[in-house]
Amino acid sequence: MFVGCRVLCWALVALLLAGVAYGQDAPTGPMAVAPEHHVTRISNVPTPEAPPSLPEDQIIQRFAKKEDEFALARAHYTYKKTLRVQEFGPDGQSAGEYLVVTQPGRNPDGTVYEKTVERPESTMPHMHLLAEDLDIIQRIPAYPLTTPQLAKYNVKYIGKEKVDEVDCYIFQVKPKMPERAAALFDGVIWVDEKYLEVVKTYGQWVTEVGVMRSKLLPFTMFETYREYVDGKYWFPIYSRSDDTTTIDKVQIPIRVVIKYSDFKPVGAGAAASPAATSPATTSPTATPSVAAPAPVPPPKPPSSH
Repeated sequence: MFVGCRVLCWALVALLLAGVAYGQDAPTGPMAVAPEHHVTRISNVPTPEAPPSLPEDQIIQRFAKKEDEFALARAHYTYKKTLRVQEFGPDGQSAGEYLVVTQPGRNPDGTVYEKTVERPESTMPHMHLLAEDLDIIQRIPAYPLTTPQLAKYNVKYIGKEKVDEVDCYIFQVKPKMPERAAALFDGVIWVDEKYLEVVKTYGQWVTEVGVMRSKLLPFTMFETYREYVDGKYWFPIYSRSDDTTTIDKVQIPIRVVIKYSDFKPVGAGAAASPAATSPATTSPTATPSVAAPAPVPPPKPPSSH
């Protein structure tokens, strides 16, 4: 019975993601390898009992409040962000890559920008990337489903699934009305059953004119895992997308992987709020920004994991 339920659950997710893809062809890149992540909890605090069966809307409100807390907390951390774009040859092996390492920089007024700490290097034989080619990827928000953003979405429970060692609820997330000036998340999220916290997301960003992507790179669908940092917060630590690009009538499999590491808290005075890190809303004729959560006072921190 368990195996049957599990198969049915994944069948539902597959059908929903087929709709999320907006009719685009499936990626034909190299076979995926296991992501470098491991979702687990490490704590000296006893695991609480599973919460009682809650109405769907209460579960949604509770994990959104956790997103508020994590978004605000992340603004008080510095970290290293490694972005790697790879080309693959006919044998499925890496033929070259573009690598850039950044970390949050803070202006005197507290606003945040991406500061390059290792100069970009490229060994890609076909693609010639510039920093602006990665701008949209760099600006994808870490927390799309904060409380202020919920009103823009239809969120529907679709089943259960285990992510590594964590039992999760699965929710489908779709924008109620795509916007022109700000992209919204369209995909699936996995929520820890016991703590009601998002541990994984898979989806894309859309506007009223279609799926958000850069002019040169085809990446749209991103799978993102989170890690428990400092025994208090779920921060994104690994995001990945696979696709193909056509150069001189040849289809080339490519992949982007974004890793976050070396999280360290910074002084409250030096930290910026999530609102300060988000791109400004653009005019209807400009390139749309990606919707970012607004800051709210954090609730009481969750029990250590």
